[in-house]
Order: sequence, then C-alpha cells, then structure tokens
Amino acid sequence: MAAVNPFRDINITAAPTHYIFRSPSSPNAPALVVNRPSGDVKMVDSPMMGGKRVTSIAGILGMIRLRLDKYIIIITKAKLIGRIRGHTVYKIEATEFLPMQERALHDPDEDTYLALLRAHLRTAPMYFSYSFDLTNTFQRQVVANRSLPLWQQTDERFFWNRYIQSDLIDLRSSQPNVDPYILPVIFGYLKISTTKIKNTPLTFVLITRKCRHRAGTRYLTRGVDEAGNAANFNETEQVVVIGDSSGGLGGYDQSTIGGNRGSESVQVLSYVQTRGSVPVYWAEVNNLSYTPKLQIRGVDTAAKAARAHFDEQIRLYGDNYMVNLVNQKGREERVKAAYEQIVKILVSAPVESKQASENTLERFREIEPTTKEQKMDRLHYIYFDFHHECRGLRWDRALLLLDRLGSGLVEQKYFHSVDGGATSNVQCYQQSVVRTNCMDCLDRTNVIQSMLARYTLNRQLVDIGVLAPGETAEAYTNFEFMFRNAWADNADVVSRAYSGTGALKTDFTRTGKRTKAGALADLSNSITRYFRNNFADGPRQDAYDLFLGNYLPSTNNISSTLLFVDRRPIVVQSIPYILYAALFMEFAAFVLPRQGEGTGGQITMRVFALFWLAVAVWAVMFLKEYGMLYVSWPKLNVPAHASESYNEALNRAKKDVIVGKWIGYTSAAGHHSRGESLGGGNIRLMHLEEGKKRIE
Repeated sequence: MAAVNPFRDINITAAPTHYIFRSPSSPNAPALVVNRPSGDVKMVDSPMMGGKRVTSIAGILGMIRLRLDKYIIIITKAKLIGRIRGHTVYKIEATEFLPMQERALHDPDEDTYLALLRAHLRTAPMYFSYSFDLTNTFQRQVVANRSLPLWQQTDERFFWNRYIQSDLIDLRSSQPNVDPYILPVIFGYLKISTTKIKNTPLTFVLITRKCRHRAGTRYLTRGVDEAGNAANFNETEQVVVIGDSSGGLGGYDQSTIGGNRGSESVQVLSYVQTRGSVPVYWAEVNNLSYTPKLQIRGVDTAAKAARAHFDEQIRLYGDNYMVNLVNQKGREERVKAAYEQIVKILVSAPVESKQASENTLERFREIEPTTKEQKMDRLHYIYFDFHHECRGLRWDRALLLLDRLGSGLVEQKYFHSVDGGATSNVQCYQQSVVRTNCMDCLDRTNVIQSMLARYTLNRQLVDIGVLAPGETAEAYTNFEFMFRNAWADNADVVSRAYSGTGALKTDFTRTGKRTKAGALADLSNSITRYFRNNFADGPRQDAYDLFLGNYLPSTNNISSTLLFVDRRPIVVQSIPYILYAALFMEFAAFVLPRQGEGTGGQITMRVFALFWLAVAVWAVMFLKEYGMLYVSWPKLNVPAHASESYNEALNRAKKDVIVGKWIGYTSAAGHHSRGESLGGGNIRLMHLEEGKKRIE
C-alpha cells in the first residue's frame, strides 16, 4: 500500500460561512471545509458551497485558537532548496493568517499574540517535503512503515507544527482522508549541495532538527524538565549520497526513498550527533549583569528526569558518549560537578579517571560504569577542558578529543546503505552517538561537532574507496569550502534560535584557524547577546510557548485585566527615563551656551551639572541593584526562577532608602502595582494566573 503524501497544490475558496481547501491536481479527493466562525473542520466529497477562490498555497501549516478568534496559518510562499534522493525539499518563506471571524475583532492581547506568532514565523527557519520524512534520520527511516501517511511516520520530537496541526490530526480518527492536508515541518537547518571529490560526484546534505520539547531562549530555558526533555536539544545528521543524479535543484521527483532510475547503485552515508543542555535542574537568572546568577537545585532531585532523558537517548541512538566542554573553574564548575554527579548516580559502580596537562590539572575526566547490568551503563562521560587546551587561538588542539574518544568512535561506526534498482541493502548501522554540550550547547559545541563530522566523513570516503588510505577531503578545495561554510551556517542558525545572534568562533569553522577579526566579531556578537538576552528574550520565549502549545490563551473573562500590560510600580518604570533625562541634562550643561561670565553663573552651572550627575549615578546604581525588575521576562509561562527572582528584587526595592516608600502603592489609575496581591501579602507575577500549560 502506497503512503499518503501531502498535497503539493491547494486552492482556497473563501466565503462568509466557510473556507474550502482542495487540490486541483486531485479533483476527486475530498475537500477540507472549515466552518466560520466556529472553526470546526470536516471532509466533504463534493462541496457545493458558494465563495470566491482566494489563492493557491503550498500547504496548511496549522490552526491555532487565540483569545478572541481561531486562525488558519497557511504557507503562501516556499523556496525550493534542493532534492534528497529525488524528493523536493522546501524552505518556508511566507505565511498568512486566515481568521474565522468575518469582521476583524481588535483586542490588545489578541494583537500581541498575533504579533508574537508572526515574528516567530518570520524568523524561524522551517523546512518541509511533500514526500520525504525530514524528521527522521536515514537510519530510522529503514524501519519506518512506508504504508503510513507521511505525518504518521514522523519523529514527534521534531514535528515542529505538531500542536497547530492537532485539529486535523484529531479529525483523522473519524475521517482518514484528511491525511493529504497534514504537512509536517521541521525547525532547524538544511543544506543540500552537489559537488565532487576527485572525480566522484556526490550530494552533501546537512540537517539539524530542533526538538519542540523544552524549546526556548538561552537564559529562560536551561537544563532538563520533569519529563526528561533537555533544553536546546538538536539532532544533526550529515549525509553523503553517491551515485544519485537527482540531487541539487535539477533532477526529478520520486515517491519512495529507495527508488531511483534504472539499476544504478546509490550509496547513502549518514552520521548523526546530538547536543543538549546539561540534564539537571539548573538556571541562569538575568539581572542585567553580564554574567547572570547561576542556580542549581539538588542534583538528587533531578535523577528521575535525567534517567528519563537518557532512557530515550539510549533507545534511539544506542550508547551515549557524553562530551562535556564547560569550564572546570569559575561559575561553570558547578555545572560540571552537577553533570558528573548525575552520571555517577545513573551508572553502575562508576569508576573515574583523569589526565592532566601543562595547561591544567584536568585536561580530561572520564566516568565509566564497571559493569553492564542496566540500561544506564551504556553512558560514557568524557570531560574535555576546551578553554584551557585551546586558548591562545590554538583550536587545532581540540583534535586531542578525537584521540581520547579513540575506540569509541571506531566502534560507533555510521549508517551506510547501498540501493540498487528496487532493493536496498544496509551495509552498516551507527551503533552509538556523541552527545556534546557546553554551557549553551552553541559555540564550543559547534567546533567539536564539525570536527567529529569531518573525521567521520574522511573515514566513510576511505571505506568506500573514494579516498585512498591517508587521504582527506580537505585536500579538495571546492568541497572543503562547501563543507566548512555549511557547518558554520548551521552553527549560526542553531545559535540564533537560542541566543538571538550568530554563533561565536565560526571563523575557525569557516577557515580552519582562529583570527583576530573573528575574535572581534565574537565580541560584537557577545555584546548583542547581552542586550537581546536581557531586553528581548521574553517575547521570543512567549512566541515559542504560544506556537508549540505550551500556553493556551484563555477565552474566558475577555474584559479582565490585559495580560501584556506593564504592571510594575510607576516608580520602578520611571527609573530608566530619569537616567535618560539626567544624561541629557548633563550633556546640556556642557554644550549649551552659558549666560554671563560671572562667578555666580559658573557656580550655578557647576551645581546644576553636579546635581544631574548625582541623579544619573543614583539611577545607574538602582538599575544595577534591582536589575531583575528590568529584564524582559516572558509573560505567558514564567519560569519559577524568574518569578522568585523578580519577587525578591521587588521586596528589596520596597526597602530602598530613597524611593522604597513609593513602591507598592497603587498607581494613578487606581490599579495595584505589578506583583502585589490585593491582600498586600505574597508578591507574585500577575500573569502567572493567565492560561494554562498544555501537557501532551
């Protein structure tokens, strides 16, 4: 039985009472009808309803209910980026919202919800294919049930629009013919390049899939949740296809992975790595300092969540080689110690070993189980002191890690299949995975992942005879240029999704060496990250939670207090403006023309300048002391550490000698200050009561 793939072409007919979606290339297929204004969906064989054809679209991204209305999100523009084994792959370029209400309803919160979603869709790198499962690795696809509809073959972790497709998925239980309208999408990076090494043409594919569980921004989403989902978890697959003429933007379409023209032999070589936050309960709390305050809850309490995390990782990938790159000194040392403690809790009879160097007392530390009594004994912990070993722009010393992994990398192998005609023969399976992390799972992680990918690629090409023993792909300029830039672009995309800027240290990935220009670019990115993470990440986190269904807008009490209104005390809100005014006055004292030359005038001007200087200094000190009151926190699902930190800072601000007595009083409009309950007791964030978490 052939799989049911999504429609490649869909026309929309709009009327005051309904929307109709149907594929002109499949005129006998049932149409999808969405009733207005209820948003109810149904399949109709021959809809005889009036309306006007609006447009042709690339697909339906999903449906989402907000505070006042329900919306259909459609893909209005998609860019062809290449073909994988003949299957076309697209990147989403533009989307549009179709409301259920005939007349537009306006509400400040509704408008904010829509703005958040539009910003997410405008910046999110999302990809899809009508006939190829982008959510699964080539190795997992070997055991997939090809008779199932494409969306049912997906790995739910990477089915990014799974929540907003839930209306259609729920309809499927009673009307299976809705399958062609369900289009799975991934969030991440996808690069397809046709090139050659020596005289062997090949297609190079690099895919990074971002997990939809515990997705969020850098300082607002850390560690692991109670279900075992790690923050910033990404799966990266590097694929080389040899003997396939369908790669690139040319070629042809086919409906099955194993299919190809004639009996030509096609070889597929794949290598998978993962990254994810250290799987314990920890957080970094923004307070306007360059280095946020680090919090680690009891490691023992995270054992159950960490076990759930690695249980899934072992089930999916086999043995896990956990490469930890955080610093062994300073603030990061606590995260390192927590990781090592959780590993020792999970594995049986752990044994530790470490190696020193001329730079540090601990270049490597390894934790291995002494027995194989349980599933967790397939965990292998390797700590590498990246900063000390690679300081002074000596990033080539990261190769020391390859030697340390040694037999683990050899035994890990890789996926290799040979397809000929209608047959597919798997030559080799990848037996394990390297799970890399640093503090953010971004910059240091990118360097190590690209290094491991290069090592495995050379090994693959030697094994199949494209390269001779001792040769490397680096000797071939065109391929090397493409390889380096693909991995550097991948690093930038993963970093932007989490930190808001491109990755650091990509000059090494692009050129193979660390440069002073790259160091200056890193400084610029670091400064930009500081401002984004403190003053812009709240809305970005809200957009993640809204799109992924982690927050459900309440449709009750529409006239109640608005969710996105700033409810901080007026005095607290005014401090930045006082600082701006003081700086302006100080500037004016030096540049504006002065009246009179007498001693009295000079003294007056000096007093004026000193007064505003004192005001500016006081405002800066207030912002520094109570910085948590000025961080852009999310308004939908506020992390517990953010709520606690805000409350603590507000309580301290109430005791401030100068303005404390004005904090906590009602504002001029008569509303209580943000965070203060009506009873005047416990301080809390008002918007914590809005909405609820969706647990799938």
